[in-house]
Amino acid sequence: MELCRVQENMKLDISEELIRRFDVSGPRYTSYPTADRFHPQFTEAHYRSCLAQRGSGLEEREKAALSLYIHIPFCASLCYYCACNKVITKHREQSATYLQYLDKELQLVLQNLPQREKISQLHLGGGTPTFLSLEEMRGLMNNLRTHFDFADDAEISIEIDPRTVQENSLHELAALGFNRASLGVQDFDTDVQKAVNRIQSFAMVENCMNGCREAGLGSVNFDLIYGLPKQNLGSFAKTLEQVISLAPARIALYNYAHLPTRFKSQRRIDAYELPSADQRLQIFLMSLRRLQEAGYVYIGLDHFSRSDDSLAQASLDHSLHRNFQGYTTRSECDLIALGVSAIGKIADAYVQNTRDLPAYYSALDAGNLPVEKGYHLQKDDVLRGELIMQLMCARDLIFSDFEEAYGIDFKTYFALEMRIMASYADAGLVELKEDRLVVTRKGRFFVRALSMVFDTFLQQKTEAQYSKLI
Repeated sequence: MELCRVQENMKLDISEELIRRFDVSGPRYTSYPTADRFHPQFTEAHYRSCLAQRGSGLEEREKAALSLYIHIPFCASLCYYCACNKVITKHREQSATYLQYLDKELQLVLQNLPQREKISQLHLGGGTPTFLSLEEMRGLMNNLRTHFDFADDAEISIEIDPRTVQENSLHELAALGFNRASLGVQDFDTDVQKAVNRIQSFAMVENCMNGCREAGLGSVNFDLIYGLPKQNLGSFAKTLEQVISLAPARIALYNYAHLPTRFKSQRRIDAYELPSADQRLQIFLMSLRRLQEAGYVYIGLDHFSRSDDSLAQASLDHSLHRNFQGYTTRSECDLIALGVSAIGKIADAYVQNTRDLPAYYSALDAGNLPVEKGYHLQKDDVLRGELIMQLMCARDLIFSDFEEAYGIDFKTYFALEMRIMASYADAGLVELKEDRLVVTRKGRFFVRALSMVFDTFLQQKTEAQYSKLI
């Protein structure tokens, strides 16, 4: 009965007209302000100060939980669509050097933390984390457990490349404590795969999926991308049926953003082979309908989960949160990020490491944390960040909660924004009540556009190029 209630409450029926009207370009809001607003005036000294002050003067129960993110940049081959920070190499020995520098960074971080910490979440991203050998992965995890305690219910997740991981590796990952995995699938059509230089058969992914389940990696996410070259409605419908047959717990259905001036690898993609805007729209609408028919719940943006997954339940009971890894069931955490280009958040500050690997090594050789830029949050940033997080998770904005927490009169403070929200209310995306703003079921699909209304930084210039909703 509970699962049926989840599906009934979360089902969406979005019209083409509504999408065309509100198909805007904008941030994905894994943070506020977004990373393009970070600046180099935030230095290593600022970061050290934030680490040193973590939990200062607070009881243990009041201190924010702590997450770790570790970026492994190496990939054995280049996927043309990829916009991640990566290093393409077949020289496996590079990972050994990188792990040595990761440990240098970790030791510098630990020098500035006032006490031993407990980890509630760990995520290894990339690049390709499974580029590491089993021995290297064991060494990394043993090193982390030497310096941190892990909560009994810690979420420990890793991104896996089905083309390179071996079945015995999956059992080893589970033995090391990993309990969640994300597989890069993108599309099963061979013509599409050739066009983006990522060849992996259905059988290969099926074997990897079965291996994950046998090893005990119970919650598996599939990453899919629509808008890739040579895709069409029929071919992607077939991919979806293959995905549904494998029944991953979660699905991320990303819209490909073709930005060849920004991402060099995308210049290898023939722009004339990309589906049109109308084709993209039809692919997405078909995917939305088909995934819901198959029992998946629309969580937000481009994320779906099976109705029996914890993410669907969190969406229903309003405990859903959002961070740099996307939607999560965990409440707000501080995040220590290690590795080239990694982004973290400690208390009232964001920090990002340099994106250049030689510069990363050079900083650590000099005994410095490899900070490239960051941002100190002001009171208004914290207020708007909390508000945007709630919108992105489609939670009601209860005005009195913000008034009590921030000492404001909500309707006065956000007078301009509330006037703009009236147009979204007219379209049925929100309901404006006396004491709250409610995101409707249709509005769940447009939370990105709703959040942009409250983003004061969008009035300032940025070099970032944002993707569109569709």
